[in-house]
Amino acid sequence: MATAAICCAASLTATAQTTGSTKDIYTNLPFAMKAVAEPQIPNYSVSLTDFGGVADGTTMNTQAFSKAIAHLTERGGGRLIVPRGVWLTGPIELKSKINLHLEDGALVLFSGNRADYPLVDSYFEGVRSYRCMSPLTANNAEDIAITGRGVFNGNGQNWRPVKRSKMTAGQWKTLCKSGALNKKGDVWYPTEQIRDIDAAKGEYYKRATSAGTKEAWQELHDYLRPALLSFIGCKRVLLEDATFENSPAWNVHPLMCEELTVRNVTIRNPWYSQNGDGLDLESCRNVAVTGCSFDVGDDAMCIKSGRDEEGRKRGMPTENVIISNCRVYHGHGGFVIGSEMSGGARNILVDNCLFIGTDTGLRFKSTRGRGGVVEDIFIRNVGMTDIPGDAITFDLYYGGKAPLEATTGPDGKPVQQIPAVDETTPSFRNITMDNVMCNWAKRAIHLNGLPEMPIKGIKISNSILSAEQGAMLNYIDGLTLDNVKINNKTGETLDKRNGVTNLSIK
Repeated sequence: MATAAICCAASLTATAQTTGSTKDIYTNLPFAMKAVAEPQIPNYSVSLTDFGGVADGTTMNTQAFSKAIAHLTERGGGRLIVPRGVWLTGPIELKSKINLHLEDGALVLFSGNRADYPLVDSYFEGVRSYRCMSPLTANNAEDIAITGRGVFNGNGQNWRPVKRSKMTAGQWKTLCKSGALNKKGDVWYPTEQIRDIDAAKGEYYKRATSAGTKEAWQELHDYLRPALLSFIGCKRVLLEDATFENSPAWNVHPLMCEELTVRNVTIRNPWYSQNGDGLDLESCRNVAVTGCSFDVGDDAMCIKSGRDEEGRKRGMPTENVIISNCRVYHGHGGFVIGSEMSGGARNILVDNCLFIGTDTGLRFKSTRGRGGVVEDIFIRNVGMTDIPGDAITFDLYYGGKAPLEATTGPDGKPVQQIPAVDETTPSFRNITMDNVMCNWAKRAIHLNGLPEMPIKGIKISNSILSAEQGAMLNYIDGLTLDNVKINNKTGETLDKRNGVTNLSIK
């Protein structure tokens, strides 16, 4: 029960900060990266009111937004100003060279009527799929921006299921005055139709996939929750100062975008929101995320690059990313890579961030079948407190699943064997962490690799991790702990299970 220490050779005085300027983030980078290019937008402005917009919270402004954006497109671009007020609307589609600017006090409230969001050919959790159109959308646009201190609210409560275990008795009682419950009575749905689709979703998906038409997917319409923001294949994108909240599914999802800046943005979802991720960077390159705040229902800042075979065929890693001076409150993980990382991830820096009460702190996850290589990840100056799970976790059995190949033994009984390494085997390697401070966690470190592909080349230095439990190591090839102190109350400081090689403690 005594506190254990590993090589605390000197006192650690550096702490994670949440201050700094954008220009500072390109100094002392551990990889070569040019400054992210920001959009160039003509100096021409119009107001939403010029196109019939009404900020009374009840008038639909879908056509006003559409007309304003069409006008700006005809003029070669410009800024669409949304004044103070409550603007009810359906989806907004941005075009090239347009800045959607919300003045302070402006609330864009997206319609809670699911019929306002038509099915579109899109992506969900790393694969191509029909989804309802996102409230904020852009496809193959260049030089686009969303700026200003206003708020975008996705009315997500009209889409998401809610688990009883995530609510107090009083909250649950109030929620159940509307909607419908599953048979067990432990999951609430906005409608009976959404509940019934969820109960038999396998059959619904099979039927729609077999037909292969958008019309066949229409019966799943209300179940196909969109991200609040979906930008696909865009270049030179700026998100600055705005708040994005209450999304139907993921919140902000840039996919296959280049030259992306996310600056001083607030991303919020209810902590109980199903699939309520904050920022999912998928197959993006040249990205700067600075000064942002997250309080969400799933992973907060997450790196992705497609799932399984489709992600591997896309072959677009998320690369050249700087995340700096951000803070995270609720979230399944503060900074996360995976589990849909089949296209790989590389050259990523996380610097000067705070995680306050996230389920886990630094979270890396995948499983057999994903494939993909995650490498050259650099994390420094991270502070954490009140982490109910692991401060640092690598888990290649995400979801408790990593299926083994089945064969038959000499006695004729089925035997599982370790599969050979191939393109479906995920690989995590060359990951460096420096000056990571955790005030309290359930467990300090969890490194759980695969026997056929251990986690390789992990270095943690100049760090103090205080936790109930120490470190659990399983199938690791090359772990360096340099001036690391683990303050654990119970168990072993280093619990070495299987396949731990090249362990260095300095």
